[in-house]
Amino acid sequence: METGTGITLKYRIALWACCLLLGLQPSGGRAQELQEFLALAESNSPELKAFELKYLRAGEKVAESGALPNLEVGAGWFASEPETRTGAQKARFSLRQMLPWFGTITARENYASSLAEVEYLDWVIARRKLMLQVSEGYYELKALEEQTAVLRRQLDLLEQYTEIVLAGVEAGKASAVDALRMEIRKNEVTGTLQVWEGKYEAAHFAFFRMLNVSPFPIAFPDWELPGAAEEVAPGQVGVHPELQKYERLYASVMEAERLNQKSAQPGLGIGLDYIPVARRTDVQLPDNGKDVFMPMLTLSIPVFNSPYRSRTEQNRLQQEQFRAEEASRRNALETLMERALQEREAERIRCVTYDKNIEQARQALEILLAGYQSATLNYTQLLEVQELELKLLMGRSASLAAYFSKAALVNYLSENDEKP
Repeated sequence: METGTGITLKYRIALWACCLLLGLQPSGGRAQELQEFLALAESNSPELKAFELKYLRAGEKVAESGALPNLEVGAGWFASEPETRTGAQKARFSLRQMLPWFGTITARENYASSLAEVEYLDWVIARRKLMLQVSEGYYELKALEEQTAVLRRQLDLLEQYTEIVLAGVEAGKASAVDALRMEIRKNEVTGTLQVWEGKYEAAHFAFFRMLNVSPFPIAFPDWELPGAAEEVAPGQVGVHPELQKYERLYASVMEAERLNQKSAQPGLGIGLDYIPVARRTDVQLPDNGKDVFMPMLTLSIPVFNSPYRSRTEQNRLQQEQFRAEEASRRNALETLMERALQEREAERIRCVTYDKNIEQARQALEILLAGYQSATLNYTQLLEVQELELKLLMGRSASLAAYFSKAALVNYLSENDEKP
């Protein structure tokens, strides 16, 4: 049974296969965009594969639900052959086929299809969550890479400052204490750099485990803070798959109730009995030894209806349960959306502030270094401003990563996936 849902999923799978054949494995010397890693994760995720197999299994149940009960075949031999006027009955053969009430098979197929649609939405939800996790991991890894680069640049600057201090010591413009302070600061930055390199390696390994591919070096593209984000109405979560799932669950219970009503109807059965009869040799009779064919009609009447009435009440209560769960989940998603919008805007403001402060810190460094020509270089202030610049640069990278992660969360909550 080919459904619209099956066509959609097969179309997606075909696209993934084409992406792999075209070579999504990033090559060195080229910046790898987030979309490439999203495609890799979608193609290689064992979790998504498991959800896909569950959906395909549910689709097979649609075909299973359309089957009729087994054909009953019986055979028996008379231990004591009954004598009739036309001869002795030797054996009895029977065929029986039970038929469900009119519309029962359709009701079963509709119920199985509704469950398959729920499984498809589970796949959609898992895919969207995976895309969110990959996006957050990508931005975290990019922030760590940039922070590591910042620490290396700061270490290079400290090397240059150390040369200036040593030259100042020789010229009598600085003391040995200033040189020691520079060495202490270099040791601190070196230790921080080693810690950050370890964090990057751990995050790099975890990121590629999430993609389920072998790790390889990443060349990140430059990132810039976008302008003011497009306004999203507070609480606007759209037709989110997590909410769609409750609609499908509700519909599946309705189909279950229709099936329950059909199951409460009588069952029909048709059959045929065949009895071979031996010919009588002691007398000549019309129809002597004529075999017996007996068509059969069976009616199965559900006299005790309490199980069906109980299922009806269970279905009603389950529908109310799904409505309550949907309302609760909608409230949670809307709250999450509102918080994500506020936090995204807060990170954008922080990034703008960081940019202004970084520019001013660099101006302060230029002023301090310019004082070297007039023998007024204050090495303590130089280290303080340099440390401030490092703190600002590290904070800006973290805020950028947080901004894009919150933007990914907003997309997860607001974008609508195509319906099956």
